[in-house]
Amino acid sequence: MVLTQVNEMKEYQRLLERVRSYLPDDRVSLVEQAYQFAAESHRDQLRKSGDPYIVHPLDAANTVADLQLDAVAIAAALLHDVQEDCGVPNQEIQRRFGVDVAKLVDGATKLEHITKHSSEPAAFDSTMQAENLRKMFIAMAEDVRVVIVKLADRLHNMRTLEYVEPADQIRTAQETMEIFAPLASRLGIWQIKWELEDLSFQYLEPETYDEIAQLIASRRTTRERYVARVEKILQEELGQQHIEATVQGRAKHIYSVHQKMRKYAAQGKTFNEIYDLLALRVLVDSVADCYAVLGTVHGLWRPIPGEFDDYIASPREDVYQSLHTTVMCIEARPLEIQIRTHEMHQLAEFGVAAHWRYKEGGKQDVRFEERLSWLRQLLEWQRDISHAEDFVETLKTDIFQDQVFVYTPKGEIKDLPAGATAIDLAYRIHTDLGHHCVGAKVNGRLVALNQPLENGDVIEVVVGRNSRGPSRDWLNRNLGYVKTGHARQKIRQWFRKQERAENIEKGREMLEKELRRLNVTVADCRDELLRAFHFEAIEDLHAALGFGGVSLHQIAQRVERFMAPDEIETKPAKTQFAESRASTDIQVLGTGDLLTQIARCCGPVPGDEIIGYVTRSRGVTVHQRDCHNVLHEDEQARLVEVEWGRTGDFYPVAVLIEAWDRVGLLRDISTMIAEEKVNMVAVRTQEHGDRTTAIYLTLETQGVDQLSRVLVKLETVRGVLSATRAVGRVQSGQAV
Repeated sequence: MVLTQVNEMKEYQRLLERVRSYLPDDRVSLVEQAYQFAAESHRDQLRKSGDPYIVHPLDAANTVADLQLDAVAIAAALLHDVQEDCGVPNQEIQRRFGVDVAKLVDGATKLEHITKHSSEPAAFDSTMQAENLRKMFIAMAEDVRVVIVKLADRLHNMRTLEYVEPADQIRTAQETMEIFAPLASRLGIWQIKWELEDLSFQYLEPETYDEIAQLIASRRTTRERYVARVEKILQEELGQQHIEATVQGRAKHIYSVHQKMRKYAAQGKTFNEIYDLLALRVLVDSVADCYAVLGTVHGLWRPIPGEFDDYIASPREDVYQSLHTTVMCIEARPLEIQIRTHEMHQLAEFGVAAHWRYKEGGKQDVRFEERLSWLRQLLEWQRDISHAEDFVETLKTDIFQDQVFVYTPKGEIKDLPAGATAIDLAYRIHTDLGHHCVGAKVNGRLVALNQPLENGDVIEVVVGRNSRGPSRDWLNRNLGYVKTGHARQKIRQWFRKQERAENIEKGREMLEKELRRLNVTVADCRDELLRAFHFEAIEDLHAALGFGGVSLHQIAQRVERFMAPDEIETKPAKTQFAESRASTDIQVLGTGDLLTQIARCCGPVPGDEIIGYVTRSRGVTVHQRDCHNVLHEDEQARLVEVEWGRTGDFYPVAVLIEAWDRVGLLRDISTMIAEEKVNMVAVRTQEHGDRTTAIYLTLETQGVDQLSRVLVKLETVRGVLSATRAVGRVQSGQAV
């Protein structure tokens, strides 16, 4: 305990030294008083690590001080748990430390409820969690220091997560990765963002984390020696050009390396080909010097085409500014180099925190206001969103995803999440423009409404005078018309205002069509669907489908859990197999490494509930859990629990298409399937006497979600009447 107290005093002295370096003495005294009160309030409390509780708010306060925020924010960080954990009324905090400190503590406490009162793994799916999150963003709009204090609090909790129960570790790490790390990113506080991502990744995917950490460590000495050579060459050249600059190495963080590896894997590249694990950063005094350094760099080494970004002329959404270039450096090795001014570097590292002293001094800071424009926009949207869960959906899709920047015909820049469409842009500009959108021109050319927009596109929304409003197809996620939660919410509101009778009729048609596609009747799953979506009558479900409150994708996912295939006479022991799978793809629980086979009778794919049948000579056959063969198996002892492991491989599924026969039908179907990156391994047609034809396909898909998307898009092909998952044998080389 004595050693712990010594460490506590060291942290406290570090805090005082930090704040004294940039705050006047009268403001330092507020920090001292807040520490004394917090230490007394938490005196008898311990962390799960066994440390005195005060080490937690003290660490949070040091993080806030490292960002050079004011005394009010540091005091709030010290006091942020006394209201929740010590029962100190907010009025008492206000009496002792003032209104500003009390407001910050209260705002941080509202967010604290999200983690302390949640027992569900999907913490952000509950109504209470979503409502608390909405309240926090409202408080954050009034004072952005609220969320900076909370980010500092979360950072220390993640640093000490090893002392928490495993289930809580996963929940907290997932929560941090989904909400807090993206929030730090949007606020531009990259120091905190990177550490939160790495800490979360360590608990969410520990094996991958350790693998990447070892790969980085094994090559660190070689990389650092190489970069030191390049740094010396560049520094000498800049000196000859009379450019004052600081050249320093920049290490990649583990989670960012993981993201880069996934991107490179899709291109068939390996870890050794990731050339920006360690890069150079050049800091100069002026924007002119930035471009002068760029010229010097390109004079020394040849730039790699397509690897240059000018974020000074075109800043990112968080007003991040820098020049990024990748050159073919010495020894013919690519190297990334970032060039920015010292001010840009401060803004990149500390984000809105770097602006706070200007705002506190009463000066108008345009960049600070620009950084928070997305927050004001979000708050405008939340007034129109009735359900807290919808607000969280909008938050994740519209705010916490990578952005693309597009232009209106008037030259105005609009930022949208990656994958957004012209419909999303239309609703971003004005609700009525979205409702009456009938087409779009991208760079002067007419395009499909579900075409994703790209950086730099000039978008013109085409409006129809006689438009009857949005299409229900826009709410179908599989068709890709709408990406943003904001646009989806506006479309739902439009349909919700329509007559209930019309919504019920439309919803009934949609449900029956979807169930036919899945080979299920309403009678088969009526009760299960009503229970799953908490409706008392089927008409309520129809109405929700009609106005978009429930999606066909949700229906398909629910039905897949309990749909039963038609009866097939063959027993599992005699069943032939469609594919062999490695044990890394399907895991047989409680046993060693066994060969697994996908049963042809039911053809399960990832997303289906499965069970294994131990054969006499061919390992374990994997069936759908409700497969007729399994349900009627006499030797129950031969059934074993299995689960999907890695689902990167492909699984054969039989599909039946009913269509009007015409020239080019098979060509159009094949083209659509190819566009979805699905492999068609077999096809057979059967003509009927009424000019219709049945087309039997065997497709290799990665799971139920991909299959559902393909079936929906198949029905958009001209002449196709229906596309369903066929029940029967899936064979290599033919579909029956």
